[in-house]
Amino acid sequence: MIRERVTGAPVIRTALPAEAEAIADLHFRARSTYYPDGVPEDDTDWCEAWRGAIERADGQVLCAVEQGRIVGIASFRTPDGAPADTVKLFQFHVDPGHWRSGIGTALHRACLEQWRADGRRTAVLEVHVDNARAQAFYARRGWVPDAERPPAEGDHHLSLRYVVGGAGGGAGAGE
Repeated sequence: MIRERVTGAPVIRTALPAEAEAIADLHFRARSTYYPDGVPEDDTDWCEAWRGAIERADGQVLCAVEQGRIVGIASFRTPDGAPADTVKLFQFHVDPGHWRSGIGTALHRACLEQWRADGRRTAVLEVHVDNARAQAFYARRGWVPDAERPPAEGDHHLSLRYVVGGAGGGAGAGE
């Protein structure tokens, strides 16, 4: 059996439906870090939600894998009602134990490569207002507040926008 080669970089690949439980677990651990009063309880079956995202024909879920373990995830697709050249980054999480190791940078770079290959011109996302670490991550990569969707009073998320551009488009700083 061939194992992943050690190259100093994570393997970025499309997630598999059988990995939904591991992805939901990583998602929960990452979200737990920016909710000051704990992750809000709701009726969402996150394992099933991730399986649905992975199986969606009009979307994609990428995962970063290191030593056989998923350490980062990104989910994106064209949002309902948006132009075909717009993509929304619905979820982007790195396992907290792997922060500042380059996983997020590699995963973000893979998203950009896919978006360019798909002819996307604009990317949008929403980031939790209490997640200063993620806001700084996105800002270092060229994401800016979305002037078309300013926050309303009491919003829990900020809308950000990114110009996907050509081969080198967008800002980026190593992590």
